[in-house]
Amino acid sequence: MLTGSLCALGCEILYGMSYVFTKQAIRGISELSLLSWRFALSFIAMNLLLVLGVIKVEIKAEKLKPLLSISLFCPVIYFIGETIGINHTTASESGVFLACIPVASLMASSLLLKKKPSGLQITGILITLAGVLVTVLAAGASPSFSMIGYIFLLLAVFSYALYSVHVDKAAACTGIEITYMMITAGAVVFIILAFAEALAKGNVGRLVSLPFADTGFMIAVIYQGIGCSILAFFLSNIAIARIGVNRTSSFVGVSTVVSIIAGGLFLQERLPLIQIIGAGIIITGVYTANAGKIKYTQ
Repeated sequence: MLTGSLCALGCEILYGMSYVFTKQAIRGISELSLLSWRFALSFIAMNLLLVLGVIKVEIKAEKLKPLLSISLFCPVIYFIGETIGINHTTASESGVFLACIPVASLMASSLLLKKKPSGLQITGILITLAGVLVTVLAAGASPSFSMIGYIFLLLAVFSYALYSVHVDKAAACTGIEITYMMITAGAVVFIILAFAEALAKGNVGRLVSLPFADTGFMIAVIYQGIGCSILAFFLSNIAIARIGVNRTSSFVGVSTVVSIIAGGLFLQERLPLIQIIGAGIIITGVYTANAGKIKYTQ
């Protein structure tokens, strides 16, 4: 249980810190450009580790279907939903929707895996959700109704929940194998989409030269590619395998806390008292959801 909890915590810290590395770097740059370079670098790094014998990947025929299912829901559908959703809504609105991931994961686990969470897990996840809502709404952005944005954000929420369920079911696959397939799928899909976007806008040359012409973008790509795609994906997959979907999902709010603290410390962003209170609620929720022994009722 301790290993799984630490992996889930580490994953969310990495995601939360990505805020610092990407906020300034992608101004005027499309999300698809960042995603394509992020997964391209991850793919190169993973294959280098494979060639050097640092990691071992054996994708047999019986493993292919569950691995493809996992990769379809995350990163492919999740990042498409998140990217389009965020582009059509405010930061507060997108944060509120993505804060629903623990609840959606709990529902998916109960319905598809027949694992009913304990009372503490339900209480902890709901407390975490409340804390994230308080924290995000404290930003004070004015919401602007966008049905397209809401639909795609919901798509992101439920695709992440289904990704978690499929990882839980893929007992025959190792964390490295799952991570490798996720990165491969992300690289193929997002490179194709980024080039299609660049062709439509007539700036393929800019897409290819971005990391070499923009130091900030290069730093963001390295952090996202190595830290978030390889390491965070790997930690997430281990966490789900060790402590299950429900407990892993309870850590999602930690990334919100980390991003707020990081913004205040490194980007000198204002940190209102209400956001500090929200962060405290999130931490309380995570602790509550993970208190006691793991207990599921069938």
